[in-house]
Amino acid sequence: MKKSDTLSRISEIESAMNLPTFWNNKDLAQAQIKELQELKDSLEGVGKYDRGNAHITIFAGAGGDDAEDFVRMLLEMYMSYIETKGWQYVFHSENKNTVGGYRNITLEVRGKGVYGNLKHESGVHRLVRISPFNAAKQRHTAFAMVEVVPQLPQKSDMEIAEDELTIEFTRSSGPGGQNVNKRETAVRVVHLPSKLSAFVEGERSQLQNKEKALELIRGKVYNLREQERMEKEEGLQISKTTDAQWGNQIRSYVLHPYQMVKDHRTNFEIRDVDKVLGGEIQEFITAMKQYAEDL
Repeated sequence: MKKSDTLSRISEIESAMNLPTFWNNKDLAQAQIKELQELKDSLEGVGKYDRGNAHITIFAGAGGDDAEDFVRMLLEMYMSYIETKGWQYVFHSENKNTVGGYRNITLEVRGKGVYGNLKHESGVHRLVRISPFNAAKQRHTAFAMVEVVPQLPQKSDMEIAEDELTIEFTRSSGPGGQNVNKRETAVRVVHLPSKLSAFVEGERSQLQNKEKALELIRGKVYNLREQERMEKEEGLQISKTTDAQWGNQIRSYVLHPYQMVKDHRTNFEIRDVDKVLGGEIQEFITAMKQYAEDL
């Protein structure tokens, strides 16, 4: 919607709100109030779900044990950042290796403005360092992929047809990957047209895991559709979180031969790597928000 159209619609709704008959139809009135907030948010550069919660999944890419250890490092970085913001998080699933790293891990982050702050973290992250897993102490490059999707409300305009989904029930994994004597409470949902999938095992029941997995897949499909819409309407090249994009990293964390963290979209960089990996990433987030607004 053009800015002039947005301002015109805002004026129209505000005029209606001043009428004594505005609350005669309660459902319509509430819908218009919600629309008004969304229109004002759009003028301020706030996305539809920016004020809400988000799901974060971190996947190991190329790099073997180093890539899986990099997932751990990114997870700890985000957990520290989340704690400084006063947000909360819960784990939905994790696939841990034998040396303390993760093949993948998914968590839900709850708090005000979570998605708006973290959505631009989606993409490929690159680590360059002397590998602790290499006896020759050689420099090694590893990749991890971060995916951030919004937590959509149960009643939203994001609908997925049932025949586009497959739902599988499996045993939840225990310590060391054991699943002996575990009930089939874990749930995997696949969106067939896009091949996007979600796996949840952290809830207490199969039904709760299913609801969270469906919530997660709706967020993934929403992100995909938004990316496609923006590319079509504005001609933007959005960094998609797919295997084809492994070579298109958004941020590099270099520990050797020099120390620097650099975001390749904004060219913003910080020399104190420990500070960044310790959770102080707000400067990157702020720079990326400004960059996105200027597009």
